[in-house]
Amino acid sequence: MSDALDLTGVWHGIFNYPRSLPPTHFVATLIERGASLAGETEETDSDGRPLTGLIQGHRAGAAVTFVKTYDDRHAHAIHYAGTLDAEATEIAGTWRIEGQWSGSFVMVRPTGKAAEVERETAEPIGR
Repeated sequence: MSDALDLTGVWHGIFNYPRSLPPTHFVATLIERGASLAGETEETDSDGRPLTGLIQGHRAGAAVTFVKTYDDRHAHAIHYAGTLDAEATEIAGTWRIEGQWSGSFVMVRPTGKAAEVERETAEPIGR
């Protein structure tokens, strides 16, 4: 079993826009090796099409930062900065697109046996 503070696993999240757009739900699969993070996100855009984003980042204690880039027409990288809670089950913070938009986000993952199953499933996915 991996370290309980290891971020490897499946996370369910939501990010909010600064304007009157509805929030967007996403699922992130993270792989943590040392202080480095990698992974991908799956979400649905406003047209109902699936979007995949690639994540690269790191963790220093409770501070989690990563950059998400989409594998489609989106030209801008999205920078995330959040704080991991003491139980390592929630990351909350802000996202921003340089010089354009910003908003809040939160990601949660299951605990206990469900978390171990998701973590074992996620580990071979790394790119």
